[in-house]
Amino acid sequence: ERLALQALDRADRLGVAGYVLGIARELTGDFAGSMRCYEAALKLLPNHGAVAGDLGRLAFRMDMPEIAAKFFMHYLQARPGDLEGVNNLACALRDLNRCEDAIEVLRPAINEHPAQPLLWNTLGTIMCSLGDGVTAVTFFDETLRLAPEFGKAYHNRAYAKIDLGDVEGALTDCELAISVAESAEDLATMKFGRATILLALGRVAEGWKEYEGRFSADLLEAPRFTIEGERWSPGMDLASKSLMICAEQGLGDEVMFANMLPDVIEALGPQGKLSIAVERRLVPLFQRSFPQITVTPHRTVSYEGRVYRGAPEIEDWSAIDLWTPMGTLLETFRPTVASFPNRLNFLVADPARVEHWRRELENAPTGPKVGLLWKSLKLNGERARQFSPFMLWRPVFETPGVTFVNLQYGDCSEEIALAREEFGVDIWQPPGIDLKQDLDDVAALCCAMDLIVGFSNATTNLGGACGAPIWMLTGASSWTRLGAQTYPWYPQTRCFITSDYNDWDPTMQKVGVALKARFPMA
Repeated sequence: ERLALQALDRADRLGVAGYVLGIARELTGDFAGSMRCYEAALKLLPNHGAVAGDLGRLAFRMDMPEIAAKFFMHYLQARPGDLEGVNNLACALRDLNRCEDAIEVLRPAINEHPAQPLLWNTLGTIMCSLGDGVTAVTFFDETLRLAPEFGKAYHNRAYAKIDLGDVEGALTDCELAISVAESAEDLATMKFGRATILLALGRVAEGWKEYEGRFSADLLEAPRFTIEGERWSPGMDLASKSLMICAEQGLGDEVMFANMLPDVIEALGPQGKLSIAVERRLVPLFQRSFPQITVTPHRTVSYEGRVYRGAPEIEDWSAIDLWTPMGTLLETFRPTVASFPNRLNFLVADPARVEHWRRELENAPTGPKVGLLWKSLKLNGERARQFSPFMLWRPVFETPGVTFVNLQYGDCSEEIALAREEFGVDIWQPPGIDLKQDLDDVAALCCAMDLIVGFSNATTNLGGACGAPIWMLTGASSWTRLGAQTYPWYPQTRCFITSDYNDWDPTMQKVGVALKARFPMA
């Protein structure tokens, strides 16, 4: 880095020096600075394929697949047919849910270079994104035949096996991956993967212990907490302490992990104090649910390729003895499935707004009101496979006498039109509510439903936490079930479990039959 800076001091338009500086800064973890150097170098060296390739690789590493794809295309213009470039472009297209395009990019390369394990591995990941675990395993098998110590292939095959319900096989593969990991980042990723596999197996205490790996400094996406004070760890006494909890992960996890807050309050005792930082949209709901604790919004920012989370509205930290990320408490308070209480709800929807929505629902067509959720806003290639194609909801929509209510946030116009045209069903749209932003009101709306049917997303979790009746559609080895056939976080939940992400039809048929039985000739 020092030599590159010296060269740029003497000749600021020396593209090669800027490129070297970008490499050096990436190696030190300064991803934003590295990106700026690469971009400046590419302007000076527009025909230098390696610069475009590194820009694409870094953008992909920073979870920017659309930008990455453009740079990989630039790279391939300079180096047509380059195997690394082809593979990288296919990975970016996969993460943009352009799986067919990704396959077409790989096809000629595999035909010409059938002994290249990297290509078979990427093809396997595309099959996983498409929900075709069986074919994915075949491609990972071929990868490992060609390269028996290819750690990422073992790791990827583990996830394909999870999709197929072979959790023990997934654990074996994950441990093999760990034994031959090629980098610290790969090792951290694999160890965290092992934690979720242990949870899926029902080895809950072990799983939560290893779940702490989500904070590894070697994980690019791991959050860094900008919080002062001593950090609590399992085994430390909480009695009479002042504890601050920072919620973490996605919004659904913030809600789900709050399952243990009543137990944390009890452990602190009458002399203890609890503060919690949650997503800003959740503050009113948590304040109502836990009037004895201090609720504040957390703030999350991205800086130089890293994610930082803090609680800036807490001004006086001197009164706080300990703080902890919320998930760290799970090892102590939820070490087994049996340790989950049979508690109908732990969050409390606004009673006045629940009554408001019951009155509003009287304006909908007659019959039981069934809220529907069919997707998540975060649908990259890996997550998309966990959701049934909308056309497979036909058995549900064929239930007579039921009024279906849209609880799905985001743009749903295409699906609502499809339901009308293909199934003859008008999905009722609740008036005057933003289903993505008005989370306190969403919780109340959920509690006004006769039933909610859907996949695990933010709204399903809100409804479950507030005690609404939930039918959860889930995969064979979803780790959040903790190895159970039920959903421990929300005991009123009924699970409909698919054995194969590539074939949701049998599961959706079962949901349709169950719905007709739940509301016979409604």
